[in-house]
Amino acid sequence: MKATVAAIEYHFPEHCLTNERLATDFPEWSVEKIEEKTGIAERWIAAENECASDLGAAAAQNLFDKGVCKPADIDYILFCTQSPDYFLPTTACMLQQRLGVPTSAGALDFNLGCSGYVYGLGLAKALIETGQATNALLVTAETYSKFIHPRDKSVRTLFGDAGAATLVRGVARNDESIGPFVYGTDGSGAKNLMVPVGAMRQRAAPTGEQAVMDSDGNLRSAANLYMNGPEIFAFTLRAAPRAVLELLARAGKGLADIDLFVFHQANQYMLEHLRKKLKIPSEKFFVGMRHSGNTVSCTIPIALKQAAEEGRIQPGRLVMLVGFGVGYSWGATLVRWV
Repeated sequence: MKATVAAIEYHFPEHCLTNERLATDFPEWSVEKIEEKTGIAERWIAAENECASDLGAAAAQNLFDKGVCKPADIDYILFCTQSPDYFLPTTACMLQQRLGVPTSAGALDFNLGCSGYVYGLGLAKALIETGQATNALLVTAETYSKFIHPRDKSVRTLFGDAGAATLVRGVARNDESIGPFVYGTDGSGAKNLMVPVGAMRQRAAPTGEQAVMDSDGNLRSAANLYMNGPEIFAFTLRAAPRAVLELLARAGKGLADIDLFVFHQANQYMLEHLRKKLKIPSEKFFVGMRHSGNTVSCTIPIALKQAAEEGRIQPGRLVMLVGFGVGYSWGATLVRWV
């Protein structure tokens, strides 16, 4: 049995945050400047009582509604998020009950951000090809908006919320549909993309702590998302090209053998730098964040689904996926589209 990506669906919350609204909140940035800097026109924001499990469950239900599989077919749930409903119980366990997946299924959460989809495919492949599962439901979902201070334009202009669901199915075939993989980790960069307060290291901010303004006029407290943009950019320009070249070498392929490159949709400025550095032709490089923003672990599956709908991926074509970001963590793999 070989693991294959059988189907992908996604779901956005109802509330749309447009550049027009952001330009009203941050008059020093025009609508045009926001899109020029980010490549994003709108992003979708979860409601106050809407959590990652809600977005992930809706994406999975979209998958079931398309008829590609039934809840009864699923024998493992992998749930990737950095904004879980609770510290415990495991959100994947609640998804099992909510979606009507059999109690004989395994279910686990894993905490990764922008590289999470690649890691999830690696986990699903391992489960299927060692005989532990036949139909793995890989769900990614994030509500980063709940970490963002409303007066922090450095991250509020970038991040959106979403859920995505991928059916990874075991199929009797000889050739690989997913893999090989390249992974990387550098925890020395953890401080550059972080929510400092809220978990066990520092459970709550000191009483009376106020949000502080940085040198660029962004407000945030220790309970908010902090991103050191220049350091994240520098890390990405180091790690992502290296991962691409390592994966090509491991697979015995050249750039010309890849039909489409789908990178984590961080922002258009960063993606264009990576494309030019790697000398990837624009027609082989997919950018699809304009109407969704940076949805963290959901960007790659959303982009894959969009690329397929636009005819950019045909059955049999070879796609390279590259994720990179918070952790620092990165990963890359190849997917043969079926």
